[in-house]
Amino acid sequence: MTRRKDATATRQALLDAARELFTGKGFDRTTVRDIAALAGVNQALVFRYFGSKEELLGRVLAEPGAALLADVPRERLLGELLRRVLSGEPGKDRESGKDSMLMLAMTGPGPAAETLRREVAEPYTEALAALTDEPDARVRAELTLAWVLGLSLTVNMPGGSALADADPAAVRALVLRAMSTLLEHTDAH
Repeated sequence: MTRRKDATATRQALLDAARELFTGKGFDRTTVRDIAALAGVNQALVFRYFGSKEELLGRVLAEPGAALLADVPRERLLGELLRRVLSGEPGKDRESGKDSMLMLAMTGPGPAAETLRREVAEPYTEALAALTDEPDARVRAELTLAWVLGLSLTVNMPGGSALADADPAAVRALVLRAMSTLLEHTDAH
């Protein structure tokens, strides 16, 4: 039992350290050695639990989304995702700010982009595609996801913007109303 508990704690310590370092220093400037040192473990454990730094990134970025997908009824998913993106709630595993910047940096070719697609984009695309009966459901879901990511980046860019300064509830209502034309089973309230 203790060994399993230690493995779980070690895995979580690595995830927490990676999130802190990836958002603070960036993915490329963070080394496996940095992550292990912050977590207080041997760097070999990064590879044991995650296989690679890219896979660890995928898990870091997927963790909040997995919880959201599991906890929120599908028809309310988009509204809750927008609330988190627009709320600016610190410590609320929101899909915004530094996580969005990190995701954007990982969109080029390579293993990190594949991990990002598999661990983050694909689960959201599946869930959002279930919100329409149209034959192009995946296109609509990906379009919605791109819009949410764009909103996240815009409201968190340094220097502010009209969107960043707007009332989050009002912006959420406008976006939900527009997106409900793409995903008709979305609760637009």
